[in-house]
Amino acid sequence: MTAEPSTAFLRDTDWIDALRADGPVQDAALAALHSLLVRAATAQARRMPAESQTLGERTVETLVQQSADEAMTSVLRRLDSFQGRGRFTTWAYKFALVQTASDLHRAAWRPRHLDVAEVDWLPDPTAGPDLHAEAGDLARAVAHGIRTQLSPHQRRVAHALIVEQIPIDVLAERLATTRGALYKTLHDLRARLRVHLQDTGHLPPSSPVRPGMEAAL
Repeated sequence: MTAEPSTAFLRDTDWIDALRADGPVQDAALAALHSLLVRAATAQARRMPAESQTLGERTVETLVQQSADEAMTSVLRRLDSFQGRGRFTTWAYKFALVQTASDLHRAAWRPRHLDVAEVDWLPDPTAGPDLHAEAGDLARAVAHGIRTQLSPHQRRVAHALIVEQIPIDVLAERLATTRGALYKTLHDLRARLRVHLQDTGHLPPSSPVRPGMEAAL
């Protein structure tokens, strides 16, 4: 069994120089960095048992390696952005966590059928015996705003991201768009709903969203 490369010889300030060096010093730093990122990717995969069970052990192992490789590319490309506010290893570790979470989400959702057609999001909620009058009134106001104030695309995005909890990377891929464009759509639709609720008296003018409403808005 091959021993893992040691990082004991590297302090935070040494990592950058070592990764930019030539010869054995750079080789050792690259090997140590990749080992660190594989451990991070493995740890993240263990935090996602549902996705791991869906994909199977062999697929997860492959994705862990691929995610670590992608994370390493990102770290090396962004060395100039490391400002030394924390440990270099902690900074680099996060790249693998984010990359692995995204890769496992995408792989687990890829075979699923995603209905991103026009939806009548939120049926008109009639207040039942267990529903307080104020909550029922607010729910109806939100539902009315969704129907009347949002575009069909905004309704699809809201339903997919908020109700169905589809990972944003997966939705971007299915809609042939980008994460940034979806975040912009989500921001715009929330702003429209806030204005609508202010106009209907459910929120005071220029007020922050009430606690508990952010999930809907």
